[in-house]
Amino acid sequence: MKKLEGRALICIALAVTLIIGLGIFIGRLAADGDDWATFYANAHVYSQGRLAVGTVYDRNGEILLKNDEDGTHYNEDAGIRRGTVHVVGDKDMNISTAVNSFFRSDIIGYNFITGTNGSIFSDNRTLRLTIDGNVSKTANEALGRRNGLVGVYNWKTGEIICMTSNPSIDPEKDGGGADAESGTYINKVLSAADTPGSIFKLVTTKAALENIAGIDDWSFTCTGRHVIDGEKITCTAAHGRLNLYSALANSCNCAYASLAVELGSDVMKKTVDELGLTSSYDVNGIKSKAGSFNFDTYNYNLGWAGIGQFEDQVNPLSMMVYMGAIAGGGEAAKPYMLKGTGGDSVKLLDGNTAAKLKEMMRNNVLKTYGDGNYPGLELHAKSGTAEGAKGTVPDAWFCGFSGDYAFIVCVENGGYGSSVAGPVANKVLQALKSGE
Repeated sequence: MKKLEGRALICIALAVTLIIGLGIFIGRLAADGDDWATFYANAHVYSQGRLAVGTVYDRNGEILLKNDEDGTHYNEDAGIRRGTVHVVGDKDMNISTAVNSFFRSDIIGYNFITGTNGSIFSDNRTLRLTIDGNVSKTANEALGRRNGLVGVYNWKTGEIICMTSNPSIDPEKDGGGADAESGTYINKVLSAADTPGSIFKLVTTKAALENIAGIDDWSFTCTGRHVIDGEKITCTAAHGRLNLYSALANSCNCAYASLAVELGSDVMKKTVDELGLTSSYDVNGIKSKAGSFNFDTYNYNLGWAGIGQFEDQVNPLSMMVYMGAIAGGGEAAKPYMLKGTGGDSVKLLDGNTAAKLKEMMRNNVLKTYGDGNYPGLELHAKSGTAEGAKGTVPDAWFCGFSGDYAFIVCVENGGYGSSVAGPVANKVLQALKSGE
């Protein structure tokens, strides 16, 4: 009897061990199953180390990428390929934030029940993006051979329409690899942060509107230079007597340096935090790069920081969402690029502040940039010219919104924002408008 009891206890112990082991396995399968399924040695979904299954479509149903046993194939239009490669990915998956790499399990069609077969689900092995291939093509062509970026998103819905970066490659033809130009594999809209130049004055303006008493009656006389701590802040011209509207329209460095010093480091720091410029956005699980600033410095540097220079580093996506929030009365949808996954929004500023900024940005176009240069767009915008290392040509920036779309453009070493980045924005927005 004791012998039977002993054997029974052993059997129970083995059964318990089996159940525990099975539970651990199921738990690991639930947690890590997609990693197992997408491992490069899985011959069911890989051929010679490259994905052999899955199709990626743009918002209009155009195939951007198709994987099969014969390899990875892209859209037949070279312009679309170059304009979307930082979103779609290259054949060797060097672009870590691209969908062909980041969303491998979705493209493969993995799910917990059916593994990588997924025959139960009709949309298996298909990824549908919010990206517009033709608009991205226009952005790539507008940039030409110049390095830079173009971002466009619908601030009402959160759909990212365009994320184009240069330097780029044609993934169907260019090998890239170790010979690729520096920055080739970076989606600059998501993963870069750069000196913004005068587009940052929209941040300082927000701070001034909310923190300086009597700002509506504020005035400043620009002589072409402004001395802070015994050192000179310079302007491109002597702008004369300015109010806040004309200071922004003329992009007066002296006026905005004065405002930044008056506001102080604590207010400036609070403002960039409130606007989400020091944090990341989650774009379907992909984290955007956070911006960084240094306002804890003496007044001369603080003045330069207030006009978008010194150590200011702004992520383009974050700035684009800020543009959307101005358009949306203080609130904008959070950006996403997988169709059907949006819905969240973010409140960045007070509605009254947003209304004044919107009016001021429209005034910029009417008084400075020329409404006729942007026919039919009713554009609200701000340009920026970001100085870099001594002896280099400045980066040209242009940001704003038109209708439901917020945008950001940078042409690296391009020169003046309004004359260089502005025409790029116009071409992209016109292409978007004509395709609606």
